[in-house]
Amino acid sequence: MPSLFTPKFKTRAHLLGLAVFVLAPLALYPLARLILLSVSDAHGWSLAPYRAFFGHPETWPVLGTTLWILAASAGSASALGVLLASLLFFRPFPGAALLTRFLELYVTFPSFLVAFTLIFLYGSQGSISIALQQLFQLDAPPLDFLFGTGGVVLAQTVFYAPFVVRPTLAAYATLDPRLTEAARSLGANGWRLAWRVIFPLAWPSIAAGIVLCFLLTLNEFGILLVLGSVQVVTLPVAIYTSATVDLDLPAAAAGAAMMLALSLTLYALYRVMNRRSLGAAHGA
Repeated sequence: MPSLFTPKFKTRAHLLGLAVFVLAPLALYPLARLILLSVSDAHGWSLAPYRAFFGHPETWPVLGTTLWILAASAGSASALGVLLASLLFFRPFPGAALLTRFLELYVTFPSFLVAFTLIFLYGSQGSISIALQQLFQLDAPPLDFLFGTGGVVLAQTVFYAPFVVRPTLAAYATLDPRLTEAARSLGANGWRLAWRVIFPLAWPSIAAGIVLCFLLTLNEFGILLVLGSVQVVTLPVAIYTSATVDLDLPAAAAGAAMMLALSLTLYALYRVMNRRSLGAAHGA
């Protein structure tokens, strides 16, 4: 009979305690209740919450707005992140190391802080807007775009671009410099070197960062609450409204379950790309 004090037994006991006292009350039970609430009504098991959710006239416009803002925000954040990482790694400039450290710290900021910062700078009463008004002697502040789709896309782009910078820099750091030197010796320079040599080798890690950016942007809520207007209603905001304003918990649960499925799909894709990036790094 194995001793109760062996390292293996202690590890299993710790994992069991973690599952029972941490994961169960904080994650597993709420998720289970969410799923059960989305497939039941007052009479028992039912798909009525999903029929009510998808049958609501505002559901499909909300889904369209969600996907459009997701594509615009995460797409622009991914492009900006890859471009900034490429500049920091291949064309370092004075202060590049400090900027890299700042970007690492930046990802710890709450998203709504970025939204408020943009308001203080570019809002209709922001410092830059007032300065432009006084400089050009305008009757009204020239900047008035933050509270709507433009402000949401801008804030999410600014906030989530650093989440792409870090894995892209890590991918570039694993490249064998002999490959780029050999490509240069064969006449590949500039965009041709980047497109034919660097990006194919670094692509798995870059793709993992991009998928993570899409996943985080899909679940964004703070920026939407601060900068979103009545016309900018995405799926998280609609779920929040259904639960707290309409008090329709089954419909909110159905929407949340659908959003959970989308998030898990993106997370599974992220895991696949992350495993490929690790395999490519080990292969290199």
